[in-house]
Amino acid sequence: MTDATSMQIRSLAYKGGAFASERRNVPAEVAVAISVNGSTHAVMMATPADIRDLGPGLALTERIVSAPSEIERIEIEETGLGIDCRLWLTDEKAATYTARRRQMTGPVGCGLCGVESLELAGRDLPAVPDTALRLSPAELTDAVRAMAREQDLSRLTRAVHAAAFHRPSEGLVVTREDVGRHNALDKVFGHLAARGIDPATGFLTITSRVSVELIQKAAVMGCGLIAAVSAPTALAVAEAEAAGITLVAVVRGDEFEIFTHPQRIAGAPGADGEAGAADHNAGEGVRHGT
Repeated sequence: MTDATSMQIRSLAYKGGAFASERRNVPAEVAVAISVNGSTHAVMMATPADIRDLGPGLALTERIVSAPSEIERIEIEETGLGIDCRLWLTDEKAATYTARRRQMTGPVGCGLCGVESLELAGRDLPAVPDTALRLSPAELTDAVRAMAREQDLSRLTRAVHAAAFHRPSEGLVVTREDVGRHNALDKVFGHLAARGIDPATGFLTITSRVSVELIQKAAVMGCGLIAAVSAPTALAVAEAEAAGITLVAVVRGDEFEIFTHPQRIAGAPGADGEAGAADHNAGEGVRHGT
């Protein structure tokens, strides 16, 4: 059953050596701005539920307040850009917050911390051109295994994400790990940029769920395929469709699901121009609930 926090979309599932159309429930994802006394503290991508809990919870964990009573009122407004959660502090606490605001940082791993408005959270993405990149199912699943073999810090701590870049002609090029999945991908991009490696010549793998920020980063990189161990959000699927990115997720063993632009995976329906199950996500209008 779907509601405002999730929706059902189609995918092309690769199981037992064959492709078949399936449906999957994916979580909704929207931009949520948390402001304190009229100043934006953080903008993050979040599930559009329990925002009245999220705002005070962030204020408490960030030590903006030490008790809920120090929040005088909460205002929540839904807009076409996302959700604006405004916290207004008591006069005494407001003075303390103003004094220390410049020293504060956003929560680790939110992905959009430092973005100062909902307008900036909804980025205009460049279209990723369709290059000659084509992968067999085996190349894709082997790449995820190759990334796993390089996750030394993950094996040691069980507390970090990984991202990797691969080229069909070379295999694994680089793997990077970080507590933040966004940071891991940024590290990969930095490595490629420093060495003059064009991201369009290969593809990305990641260990985490696919949130919209990761699709945005892949689009900015110009990389046309991203494969993840976990599932995507509805907004990530919509953004990947719009940007021309092949989104593969739920890669487990020799199985995976294609959500957008299947033409880069050999043998997938739609790979040779015919309509595939993943193409219907654009026609059905993948949306997030608010």
